[in-house]
Amino acid sequence: MNDLEGVSTHIHDKISSLQHLLDLSDLPQNKLKKLGQEVCALGRLLEELETCVGQQKEQLHQLKDLEATFQKYLEDLQHMNDHIPAHMPGSQPPASDGEPTAHRNDARELQPSEVDQGKKPDRSFVREMEFVTVPEFESIPQYMKGRVTYDQLNAAVQHMNTAVKAKYRILHQPLKGLNNHSRKLHARFKEQETKATKGQYFVVEDDVRELAQVKVDKRFQGILNMLRHCQRLRELRGGGLTRYVLL
Repeated sequence: MNDLEGVSTHIHDKISSLQHLLDLSDLPQNKLKKLGQEVCALGRLLEELETCVGQQKEQLHQLKDLEATFQKYLEDLQHMNDHIPAHMPGSQPPASDGEPTAHRNDARELQPSEVDQGKKPDRSFVREMEFVTVPEFESIPQYMKGRVTYDQLNAAVQHMNTAVKAKYRILHQPLKGLNNHSRKLHARFKEQETKATKGQYFVVEDDVRELAQVKVDKRFQGILNMLRHCQRLRELRGGGLTRYVLL
């Protein structure tokens, strides 16, 4: 009998039966024999009751452990929900074993020029800088990071992408569809191009100021150095300009 409530009821009935037998003044032999049988049965029921109580205690202990585990999962999920990064890095194809990082970057830089040798590239396509991952941010030397946070660094990535997209949106449009201001920008963008920038996507400081509405000060320059460390861009100097080429 595994039901605790049923065992308890059965014991109560047995005790009541024994009480009635003890209340009898003169007990014949058959009554004494029945009394002994009832006492033995009561002893067995008490043992069964102890077993049921032990099982209930074990189940209670397991339920408390399960509750603690669920509470831990709930706290972890709440922490993840409260700390979702504002910028999620894009996925990158896995590199083949043994392939040096420099070679992978060279291959990434050559992709636009390789398209020129094949089919005509999609003029609406604009390369964007990928967001910096947490491990990449942690790998930046502390003297270079200063007080810049992870979110601030990726906010700069977003500003750079805004400037790049705005610039090449103008370059990809026919001149006749541009207003006077956009035509002047178009001409300036073309003047800044060189043989080294062919097939590449780049911006200069003026582009970031005008197109992304960002103050390019000493602090922002430091952030650009951090992005260069994370291999998100490289600098190309010439003609009095520093061109920030997206990788």
